[in-house]
Amino acid sequence: LGEHLNQTAGGALDDVDASVLVVDGMAPFGKGDRYVADKLPDGFIVVITKVDRASRQQVVDQLTATSGLPASEWFPVSGRTGEGVDALVEHLVGRMPEGPQYFPEDMVTDVPEAFHVAELVREQLMRRFRAELPYSIATRVVEWDWPHIRCEILVERDSQKGMVIGKGGQVLKEVGIAVREQLPEGAFIELAVRVEKDWQRRADMVGRLLDPSQGMFDDDF
Repeated sequence: LGEHLNQTAGGALDDVDASVLVVDGMAPFGKGDRYVADKLPDGFIVVITKVDRASRQQVVDQLTATSGLPASEWFPVSGRTGEGVDALVEHLVGRMPEGPQYFPEDMVTDVPEAFHVAELVREQLMRRFRAELPYSIATRVVEWDWPHIRCEILVERDSQKGMVIGKGGQVLKEVGIAVREQLPEGAFIELAVRVEKDWQRRADMVGRLLDPSQGMFDDDF
């Protein structure tokens, strides 16, 4: 899964107008950050996050650690307070070349609704299990009969299934509530957990789960 994600991200770099290196303002600049920076084309933008929580010295340390990179601009920002975000957005807009309008003004996404809902479920699970199950969770919608939606959560081990369900189904209940709050009123989402041993080592499955153009309702997994 990690290899597939890296290949996808790397392939996209050829077509972008601007690339951004996001650096955690509260964590030392490490080998992983350096690895990503080396993959980016010269002139990228460095964004240092969490400046509302990081100390002034931590921000200075990150600016110093990244000062030798072939970047063009540095922006300390806070997603929580909005500090520095306007300046970053203004800079990014300024780097975008003028072009044709590819999508209608009222179109907010180009991915199918089912894929979007599956990602909402995965986002909530990642918030709870980022440390324990960073790449072992996948999600897909297997039934869509509005307002009823059934989403399947894939894990690799029986022990992971228990974690995702939670005691008395509490985790699934919390995830369902959080996702429902982001959907139109009246939506009902049913969550089920399935063990698919070593699913992320199967290139065909990984590709289909990550590709919005692939049918999410197929049973042939």
